[in-house]
Amino acid sequence: MAWFDLAREKYGFPHIELFVKAGSDGESIGNCPFCQRLFMILWLKGVIFNVTTVDLKRKPADLQDLAPGTNPPFMTFNGEVKTDVNKIEEFLEDKLVPPRYPKLAAKHPDSNSAGNDVFAKFSAYIKNARKDFNENLEKALLKALGRLDEYLTIPLPDEIDADSMDELPSSSRKYLDGDEFTLADCNLLPKLHIIKVVARKYRNFEIPVEMTAVWRYLNNAYSREEFTDTCPVDREIEGAYLDVAKRIK
Repeated sequence: MAWFDLAREKYGFPHIELFVKAGSDGESIGNCPFCQRLFMILWLKGVIFNVTTVDLKRKPADLQDLAPGTNPPFMTFNGEVKTDVNKIEEFLEDKLVPPRYPKLAAKHPDSNSAGNDVFAKFSAYIKNARKDFNENLEKALLKALGRLDEYLTIPLPDEIDADSMDELPSSSRKYLDGDEFTLADCNLLPKLHIIKVVARKYRNFEIPVEMTAVWRYLNNAYSREEFTDTCPVDREIEGAYLDVAKRIK
């Protein structure tokens, strides 16, 4: 019996298995921001869990029976199958609670919606093939990134000294809601990384260096194994967009 199975029995940990999309080799982690989102949440919760990569081209029969008609991500929790990403997130936050497991919900509601339009603007930009539309779509993406940069620059209420008469300083927080990862980051960061990789590869587009808060945010994420070790390699992301990114005509 594996050590984690012994630990589950001894300490009463739940039996959790996360199924994520496999990469092009059928085994490594594939490009899927929703898979990475749940992978990060489970890692941050500090719970013992198994991860299984699922090759969508050769999906095993037992997995088809486990979650018929469902592609990753999905999860089993003590044998119960769960397939909806948002509901899984809510379930884990409700089920894995302090003091054994940390609370991951953002304290500030606006953190949950910060950057929520960036990926949609990116998708419209990268899928466009018309030269006459390209400039406006790029501007729309830059505008959305600018709003995210602004949110990360403005200090949160708990960063402000109410007794100080000085001008408000720029925020130096590491992540959307403070200095620790929250559910908001698990949702946004995988998408933001895809934008950085794909836009550079297929549009020669870089997130402007002037957006220092966005870069601070990304670089802080890259320093955390909860993000980097759940992230697909760049070539997997680029490959996933090979037929999606339209050539400008």
